[in-house]
Amino acid sequence: MTLPDITYTLRTASPAKTRAEAVVVGIGQGAKAVEVTAGAEDVKAAYGRRWRGMLATLGVSGKAGEVTRLPAGNEIGAQLLVLVGLGKPDADGTYTSDAVRRAAGAAARAVPNATSVAVSLPADTPDLVRAVTEGYVLGGYTYTAYKSSTAKSGAESNGPNDVAILSSIARRTDAVTAFEEAQILAQAVAGTREWVNVPPADLTPPAFADAIAHVAGLVEGVETTVFDEEQLAELGCGGILAVGMGSAAKPRLVELTYSPDDARGHIALVGKGITFDSGGLTIKPGSSMSTMKSDMAGAAAVAQATFAIARLGLPVKVSAFVPMAENMVSGSSYRPGDVVTHYGGTTVEVSNMDAEGRMVLADALVRATEVSPDLIIDVATLTGHMVMALGDRVSGVLGSEDVVDRVLAAADVAGEQMWPMPIPEWMDERIRSSKVADLSQHDWIRWGGGLYAAAFLREFTDGLPWAHLDIAGPSFNSGGASGHLTPGGTGVAVATLVDYVREMATDQ
Repeated sequence: MTLPDITYTLRTASPAKTRAEAVVVGIGQGAKAVEVTAGAEDVKAAYGRRWRGMLATLGVSGKAGEVTRLPAGNEIGAQLLVLVGLGKPDADGTYTSDAVRRAAGAAARAVPNATSVAVSLPADTPDLVRAVTEGYVLGGYTYTAYKSSTAKSGAESNGPNDVAILSSIARRTDAVTAFEEAQILAQAVAGTREWVNVPPADLTPPAFADAIAHVAGLVEGVETTVFDEEQLAELGCGGILAVGMGSAAKPRLVELTYSPDDARGHIALVGKGITFDSGGLTIKPGSSMSTMKSDMAGAAAVAQATFAIARLGLPVKVSAFVPMAENMVSGSSYRPGDVVTHYGGTTVEVSNMDAEGRMVLADALVRATEVSPDLIIDVATLTGHMVMALGDRVSGVLGSEDVVDRVLAAADVAGEQMWPMPIPEWMDERIRSSKVADLSQHDWIRWGGGLYAAAFLREFTDGLPWAHLDIAGPSFNSGGASGHLTPGGTGVAVATLVDYVREMATDQ
């Protein structure tokens, strides 16, 4: 894990009096001037009349993501003062969890040389305590596994050893719980990022399966079963085998189970695990392959969400299914016109080897139905069509209306952007257009491909309540760091899945 080795504490200390080397305070855009945010009033008071003039001289605007660093002087106990912008508050003068999470992420990258940091951002509710904690942990994530300087020194970061989250409610039980649970969730998101960022030659299906099994062995209550290519053939998982047959690295299926004694529900999670996608015989342009190591982000999210749910001790049974394959070009690659028999017996005529995700998911979805869950959620970097429709920061959600609604509500709590998309009735005709098999994998009609893919997947859910999360856009950040998002894998969907299950745990 490429997270700095930091000790986090939750404290009630004044940011003006703390002896940390650096103190972080929030700055917002008030109606007439920039203002400190809740929790940082003591710092403004310590500077007295100098405060406004100092901010004006430095050009501090308070816009979201702005970071200003300055020597603290003798006015406060810290040596370095870091001002982080949160933008405009809501009508009631407060800031959303999303704004706070992003500000905390920016703050984590603003203090690379301080050994101790105190963070005073709005944190007067448990939700805001969670947001500050998650934001800071994730904003400080960097992927350094292949940096020679890290290997030689054995150090992953020159950042702080101690970070104190300052909150007026630090002694409340619900705040402490939010603080502790936020660290567990952030570790799961970071673990997802870590797997997504591994070079594809080093995270083949067998290696990925081993990595998941290794982590599962460290999490109390999680059981693991791994199926290799011979066992997949015995099961009849034709989709996983077809996609993986062109690669020297053979496919796998990993199944995880978390069964608490007091389970109040049962959810099945399915994640697409294409460890590298060349497009197969429908080969991608070279420029489109550069981020295709991230085509297993759905699988990573599902596995890490399962681990987080177990570590949090949520009273909901989780059955997770992670099909893995490498979609490569060779003499043994599956071909246009082939007919594949999926687990459960459904036959599919294939025409686009670059529409491989639905092939591996189909087998896993049928496996999921056999454990009789209350609902199924699958997560996949499935279609470029969804990126065209929603951009690279918003996931599409399709499926049963009630499940989709609850996914969107969980995403709102988690601070992840998701949007509902339809599965029109006329998609049934398109997916059944094959003259030789039960279903058509793809039909080369340019429009509505993301909706087509979801309609195809629905055929393998046995009518159970189900939602499909297409995370093709937001799963990988090809740009620079922003807020709590860092370059590379983002870990999207982990928090939404955990919050979905957290809400399930309250159902009567």
